[in-house]
Amino acid sequence: MKNRFLSPCLFLGLFLNLFLSLFLAGSTFARDAEPSNQDLHSKPSNDPNDPNSLTDTNSPTEPNSPTDTNTTDLLTDLLLVDENPAAQPVAYTFKSTRVINTHSIENVAAGVLDFRIMHRFGAINGGWYELWGLDQASMRMSLDYGITPRLMVGGGRSNVGKSYDGFIKYKIIRQSGGGRGAKPFSLSYVAGTILRAQRWADPERKNYFSSRLSYYHQLLLAKKISADLSLQVTPTLLHRNLVSGPEIPNTLMAIGTGGRIKVGPRVSLNADYIWVPKAEVLGTRNSLSLGVDIETGGHVFQLHLTNSRGLNEAQFIADTRGNWNDGSVYFGFNLSRVFTVREPR
Repeated sequence: MKNRFLSPCLFLGLFLNLFLSLFLAGSTFARDAEPSNQDLHSKPSNDPNDPNSLTDTNSPTEPNSPTDTNTTDLLTDLLLVDENPAAQPVAYTFKSTRVINTHSIENVAAGVLDFRIMHRFGAINGGWYELWGLDQASMRMSLDYGITPRLMVGGGRSNVGKSYDGFIKYKIIRQSGGGRGAKPFSLSYVAGTILRAQRWADPERKNYFSSRLSYYHQLLLAKKISADLSLQVTPTLLHRNLVSGPEIPNTLMAIGTGGRIKVGPRVSLNADYIWVPKAEVLGTRNSLSLGVDIETGGHVFQLHLTNSRGLNEAQFIADTRGNWNDGSVYFGFNLSRVFTVREPR
């Protein structure tokens, strides 16, 4: 049965058209807010005893002469001007390492540990008897760590399927602008493994440990269009060693899309959508999530609605069952708290 809420091809086409249009527009890049280097921008001394002084000690001009001062200032400014400065990296394409379900282009900083809770209640169409889903809960707890500014690793455990997962994320390209060597987008690679530890449905038959495993690979292509708008496209390859029948493919291709619109100094609206071309063959639906990000000091708090109950890639890519049309969507939140484990050198 097709999902009448949103045509996947139409949604993906519109998103890619918007992304490419804005990508080619050459929008102004946001820069990291870094303090200026006072040593590089301070003026040289006019002390005649200073070997770096720009004042000619043999000049007959009076030391306090306006002409001497203006000439020195002009010469100093000319020496300090860099006509082609190095490009500055763009910061905060997203505020969290997750858009909502999917990985975002962001990494945890080097030496920083991110403790994350992903919490999802039951379907809201359960009505008052289920307190609109609040009587039920799914949860994933995880720890992510930044090894270098470009490399991070992470792992977590979810009660859905008693699943464990781990991943590695490496930033290949970081968007930058405002000078030489500017890069128009960011690119990262993610690889992960998922272990489903739930007891076998039929323990009498011969079961293999490898049947519990799934793997995924992703490329994250993102661009901060402006200070208020960021977009991301995520081509994904997912392989599950065990599937429910011979007609179900073990390997799936999917394309994730995500976006962020900043609506306040610490608030943004986020969305992610995952198009699976073989969703009808799987008997599943494409995952659509809408949320709000709220930054509060060391926390990033996300409130969202999604039709995916699962909390890892094998679940929300290949096993999304909720339908936005009939209210079988789930309210949830993601909470992130970071701790500095190792001070940067």
